[in-house]
Order: sequence, then C-alpha cells, then structure tokens
Amino acid sequence: LKPFAALKFDVFKSCIRKFKSKMSSKSPSRDGKVYFSYADVHQTLSALAPTLASEFKPDVIIAIGGGGFIPARILRTHLKVPILAISLELYDDATNSVSDDGVVCHQWYDETSKPGKLVEGGRVLIVDEVDDTRTTLQFCVEEILRRSKPAKVGVCVVHNKLKEKKGQLPDDVVYYAGETVADHWNCYPWDAAAYGIDIQAHEELAIQCSQQGQVE
Repeated sequence: LKPFAALKFDVFKSCIRKFKSKMSSKSPSRDGKVYFSYADVHQTLSALAPTLASEFKPDVIIAIGGGGFIPARILRTHLKVPILAISLELYDDATNSVSDDGVVCHQWYDETSKPGKLVEGGRVLIVDEVDDTRTTLQFCVEEILRRSKPAKVGVCVVHNKLKEKKGQLPDDVVYYAGETVADHWNCYPWDAAAYGIDIQAHEELAIQCSQQGQVE
C-alpha cells in the first residue's frame, strides 16, 4: 500500500490529467467548514461548461439528488440538454454520517420517457456537487451501465476533494470537476437550513472563506 501522502498526490495528479481543475483558494471558517455561495458554484460551473460542450457533448444530464440538482440546472442553461433526476443517499441526515446501508436509491428516472430513452446509446453526463469518497458516483455509474448501454458516460462535479477515494470509476468514464478542494466539510447554500443558519448568514460565511483564502 502507498503512504497516504503518495495517494493524495496520485489523486491530484490524476485530476489534473483528466479535467485540469484549479485548486480552490478558499479557507475554512472558524467552525472548520468551507462555505460556498451560489455565485461560487455558478461561476465554477459556467467556467467548466464550454469544455463540457466542446469535449463531451452530452445528450442528457443525470442529476444526483439532492446536491446535484442545482448544479445540473446551471449546466443545462449552457448545454441545452434534458435533465433526468435520481435520488441517491449515502449520508444519513439524522446522524450526519455515512449510512450503514451504503448508497440507498430512493428514486430513479423513467427509462421509457422521451428524456429517459436518451440514455440508451447516448452520451450521458452525471452531475453531483462533490466527489468525496466517490462511493455514490461509482454506484450511479454501475447502475446506469447495468440498466442501459450508453455510448459514453461522463461524470461532472463542482468540487473534487483531494483525498483517498473508496469508490472507483471505469477507465472509460470521462471525469470533470470545476475545482479541486482540500478535505474539509463543504457547505453549500441549498443546505443552509440544515446547518441552522439562513441564506444571508451562509453567503456572508462564504465571503469570509474567500477573503481568508486570499490573505493566506
């Protein structure tokens, strides 16, 4: 087994080779979490969208809910393709920890609908907010390949965490990320209420994380 430091380097090196994402300049807040604003997410995805449009050319987006719904909608404006929604859960909201049952599928798309039929033989882009352990992404890719035969599968996340991954993706899956981030707890604006704050407080914390990063 490689030392963890070497694993971290390999993960980062692989990320650069596949999607050339930049390293986020944000620093953690006093509570140890990193807050991202709506503008942060929008700008990151808008910068990535031209690459997705020119290189991957998706026929359909599959958004992993809940975190992938808003990123997918932002990308749809640029890519102009339908969105299919699925709901996968790895973290238990009640305990804020990984579920004992692993990834749980609560909702899948209708494969007989017009957008659902685009998966078979099409170029499918899976969208989520963060690649943490890669467990959910692995489950999603495997489930799509089990149910259908797409021409190509791509994965797009807003943030890729610089850490050892538990899940794996097939070599022929194209991987994109808007930014590479350190291994801190990421807080996104659509989850503000879950942290017991309102959206204004969340956005202020996001600004502070950016300012601290610039100073450092």
